[in-house]
Amino acid sequence: MKFFADTAELDDIKELAATGLLDGVTTNPSLIAKSGRDFMEVTKEICDIVDGPVSAEVVALDHEAMMKEAEVLRKIADNVCIKVPLTIDGLKTCKALTSDGTMVNVTLCFSANQALLAAKAGATFISPFVGRHDDNGFNGMELIEDIKTIYDNYLFDTEILVASVRHVTHVLESALIGADVMTAPPKVIKQLFNHVLTDKGIEGFLKDWEKTGQSII
Repeated sequence: MKFFADTAELDDIKELAATGLLDGVTTNPSLIAKSGRDFMEVTKEICDIVDGPVSAEVVALDHEAMMKEAEVLRKIADNVCIKVPLTIDGLKTCKALTSDGTMVNVTLCFSANQALLAAKAGATFISPFVGRHDDNGFNGMELIEDIKTIYDNYLFDTEILVASVRHVTHVLESALIGADVMTAPPKVIKQLFNHVLTDKGIEGFLKDWEKTGQSII
């Protein structure tokens, strides 16, 4: 499963990229706003750090305006992935862009039917929001299972990008289902390293090593 970071904070992206675990980045207008910096500038810097797809979202709602914004965004770097909403105009834009060889991430997916439409429109990625789904009384991981079944039935090339990941269990369940990608805030990705037995093991090793009075360097 590919790991994308859902952030616009450059320091976090650099730290994760240095581990070799980071396969891409997803951004949105809210994340860019939190950074307090220029949208185009931040996106360009992220693309320079990460070799994989970097999702940059259009803010227009009609097809013609989306295409104009996409034309500007995809000139930022070759690894820019245009993010569009799951609407009729969004899918019209998706079809036009992917037919021209541009990566497209269709976002704000909350049903398997929507995911089916995005795949038929040629989406590179579909982004189901599992956390928001859970927040509204639904089961986010059942949504991922349904989409996975449909995509496998028809051999769609669209990759399932699990979004709105809130905790490490979302990551684990996504991997068990066979999702292609998950995108999470850096703090959630870092929590994947944590286990009480790992901490206890390191503590024990260090105590034993201290008793030897030796030094490696």
